[in-house]
Amino acid sequence: MSKTRRLGRGVSLVGAGMSRFGMFDDRDSKDLFLEAFEEMRESVDKGLDPNDIDALYIGNFTNDLFVQQSHWGAILTDALGLIPKPATRTEGACASSALAFREGVFAVASGYYDMVLVGGFEEMSKRSTEEVAEGLALAASPYERSAGFTFPGVFGAMATAYFDRYGATREHLMNVTIKSHNNARSNPKAQHQRTIQQIMESRIERATQKGDPAPTWETEKEFLADPRANPAIAWPMHLFDCSPISDGASCVLLVADELAASFTDVPIHVRGLGQASGRALHAADDLTSFEATRAAAREAYQMAGVTPADIQLAEVHDCFTIAEIMHMEDLGFFEAGTGYKAVEEGLTKIDGSKPINSSGGLKCKGHPVGATGTAQMIEIWHQLRQTAQERQIPNQDLHLGMTQSIGGTGGTCAVTILERR
Repeated sequence: MSKTRRLGRGVSLVGAGMSRFGMFDDRDSKDLFLEAFEEMRESVDKGLDPNDIDALYIGNFTNDLFVQQSHWGAILTDALGLIPKPATRTEGACASSALAFREGVFAVASGYYDMVLVGGFEEMSKRSTEEVAEGLALAASPYERSAGFTFPGVFGAMATAYFDRYGATREHLMNVTIKSHNNARSNPKAQHQRTIQQIMESRIERATQKGDPAPTWETEKEFLADPRANPAIAWPMHLFDCSPISDGASCVLLVADELAASFTDVPIHVRGLGQASGRALHAADDLTSFEATRAAAREAYQMAGVTPADIQLAEVHDCFTIAEIMHMEDLGFFEAGTGYKAVEEGLTKIDGSKPINSSGGLKCKGHPVGATGTAQMIEIWHQLRQTAQERQIPNQDLHLGMTQSIGGTGGTCAVTILERR
């Protein structure tokens, strides 16, 4: 039976911060989280005494494996000077910090705490690509792993099914890639800040300087179609269809609505939440859709009392280009089989009617998996507060945004609706 859920009291975001995303030889998880925390602290318009934080909720997926260190809640609490505040770590694969956010919201909404710090982090670059692929595959089902599937293979299979059913092609995925790079160009925290055009031109220039035959690409799609520039990873997924290996951290400060005015005149309110589980790829009824996203979105829309048409912008979990297209459809923004056409028509650009991933998305902003959920919320925070600078969506009436985070091959999904009032 469908049930409309409500919070016991309202919850607001009053501060937000993130580290630069990238691959860092000289920085570890604590360094990155401290950077995010300091930016969050500075973002609180009327000031923050960290000692007023009641508890911490921290998302992380792979540090046990990649860094050989667990128990990160207590470690980060100590690094922040917040001992003996309680800290809880959540793990939901790539949705880990989105789940931490939910737990933080519930803790404040219940009245048990008045202020909590919520965030996530990941340190992935100290391992080889092969080790990272194997580690991330722990979020797949045992059947998928035993069959040799890594995530590029899983999403390659989904893209193949989508192409077969709806007539999309690799060229339509290229539209997502080009848009993501164009958006990330204006994001100072993004891992990849160059457009495809800039990457293409730099490679032509490099070949010329070396005296090698210069490539003859004339358009971005010619570049992306060239296997020398954009090799196949798991067809039809190519290099520029995939989110990168990333290190990074992000965090937000949550307080009860009645306290928000003590910290800022522009709080961002939690309007809707949804979470659901889904079956793994081998058992899914449909390879072109995520049942967990559809269910989580329904719950969030019901709680918020809004429809997909009311959402003005969204950050979706584009770990691969095909994922962005599928998520937009599952969230109800576009009919099934039409998401790729919406991208082609420019509807999802920053100046389009439904901007998607203005940050550059996981594809270009970067995907330190434990940090991604709250990083998506930080982009919505900036856009709704009109502080996204060069990538600001040109709409002075922005007031309702959404984030969607997937864990595993669709096993977990968390959807959050945020509002400026």
